[in-house]
Amino acid sequence: MKKEITHLFWLLIFCFSAAFTQTPYSISGTIKDKDGAIPGASVYISGYKKNTSSTANGSFLLADLAPGNYDILVQMIGYLPYAKNIVVNNQSVKIEITLKENITLLNEVVVKPDPNRLAHIQLFKKYFIGETPNAAQCVFLNPSVLQIDDDKKNSLLSIKSNAFLILENKALGYRLKYLLQYFEYNYKTNVIYYAGFPYFEELKGSKAKQKKWQKNRLNAYNGSLQHLFKSLYNNTVNQQGFSILKIAAIPNTNRKPDSLINAQIKKLTSGNLGTHTKLTFTAGDSLNYWLKQRKEPLQLNVINRQEVQIDTLVKIYNNDLKQLNYTDALYIVYKKEVETEAYLNSGYFLNRPKDLTNYQISIIELTAAPAYFYANGGVLNTKSFLYKGFLAYEKIGDMIPLDFIPQK
Repeated sequence: MKKEITHLFWLLIFCFSAAFTQTPYSISGTIKDKDGAIPGASVYISGYKKNTSSTANGSFLLADLAPGNYDILVQMIGYLPYAKNIVVNNQSVKIEITLKENITLLNEVVVKPDPNRLAHIQLFKKYFIGETPNAAQCVFLNPSVLQIDDDKKNSLLSIKSNAFLILENKALGYRLKYLLQYFEYNYKTNVIYYAGFPYFEELKGSKAKQKKWQKNRLNAYNGSLQHLFKSLYNNTVNQQGFSILKIAAIPNTNRKPDSLINAQIKKLTSGNLGTHTKLTFTAGDSLNYWLKQRKEPLQLNVINRQEVQIDTLVKIYNNDLKQLNYTDALYIVYKKEVETEAYLNSGYFLNRPKDLTNYQISIIELTAAPAYFYANGGVLNTKSFLYKGFLAYEKIGDMIPLDFIPQK
């Protein structure tokens, strides 16, 4: 049986989202440094394809925005990347942005030798980009911007960057610019945290490539987190192919207390007068029984096969947001796609009842309640969730913009 891998993703990639409305607003302002206006700076909205540049007097305008929570990203050669969260409610927003010079570009950089840098970058690719078929077609264009710190004492690998990571996703037809805030991998717990801000640019290609990319994007969208939260917002979960059940952890009554297990093992492995007896491991002996008891899980997961009623799970928070609150965990079944061979061999596979066969299965635990989300599938604070199964398997390599509109 494959060991289940559980990852905690603290992604800020879906935090900057907007609900759909009839009234468009804008975010405008000026970009400068300590000496004055900066022309030609690139301005993006994280998670979307929308962008602009600052004019000769440093001004910029991002128009036709719905109410929502946006992360504005600014990039300019010679300056540190800039990110600012903007909330658009019932009026347009005007801001002033001051960029700071990138000192590492102006001064000589002292590079600390890292004999394991290549291995660390490969690990980063595995847990950041992913190992799906789409992720396999991602090209990492500038790994040199990664700053790696391997803290062996605390078994923690930390990676950050002071420039945009650039990825070309040749499966989905996007060039992704990602402002990485941090990436942490704990060797002992096998838990991963990462956070950052993405911006999408469409690659140029022939009509045949464009058609293939559109098909791949639709496949990436189907069953994704964005698709799930959109369905929750619109109360179309079943129509979109999702089935939501509850899963609870209950005590394993077949397992003896640890104190008894340890006492029995110690008794059976200790000889008289400090010597050790010769141990045999037959199927029925006492030692073998207590060793098996130690391997028994403390808790068992039990699935409630009655589907969760969405109106009991999702509540309206305001005109733009809905909230999600629940106990135990949600058991998500996506019935319009099956699990692939690559997924089955990835280590993320979750056990399931036999009648669910090879449907895509995920578990979502709520770590900070309530959680808020928008009509386009964007989540206000994704630190609220812990993902397991298929939704943990798909990572940056399967990400699509929040303004993607699925079309058959």
